[in-house]
Amino acid sequence: MNMKTKELTLTALMAAVLCVLGPLAIPLPFSPVPISLTMVGVYLAVYAVGMWRGTIAMCVYLLLGLVGLPVFSGYTGGPAKLFGPTGGYLIGFVFTALISGFFIDRWWKNRLISALGMVLGIAVAYVFGSAWLAYVNGLTFGQAMTAGVIPYVGFDLIKIVLVAIIGTELRKCLIKANLVAAGE
Repeated sequence: MNMKTKELTLTALMAAVLCVLGPLAIPLPFSPVPISLTMVGVYLAVYAVGMWRGTIAMCVYLLLGLVGLPVFSGYTGGPAKLFGPTGGYLIGFVFTALISGFFIDRWWKNRLISALGMVLGIAVAYVFGSAWLAYVNGLTFGQAMTAGVIPYVGFDLIKIVLVAIIGTELRKCLIKANLVAAGE
């Protein structure tokens, strides 16, 4: 993939947005998984720069966290965080970017279809996250779903609705500014 300067700049900017939103989290006393804004950053990235570049932005974010920059929830970073109880969710967000980006790239004007893509994307992250949480903490998959998914579904649906509204407007502004193509 050959990136032009503006595409590279926007992709880096979206990785930076992820680094700003990712650490913002509300810990819950009953779960090792906090309520975080990381997925908001993922969705905004794919609205802004499309599926492939949004996924690249997510991978850059993960690499920055892996080397120790405090970009993960609660201003943490390093391999222990990425391979700890919540690491599966972080890895799952790569697939969230791909899946939601597929829908958003094709139907960004249709908020309902875009939201459906975001729901499917986060469902895949839930599976990755729950499987890893179960493995790391010695839980059954059901116990991991109860601890790491069920308490968050309502919050995640609210985030999806908000991003579907904001993301559509963001994409319109970027198209008007000639920063992304209308088909992206």
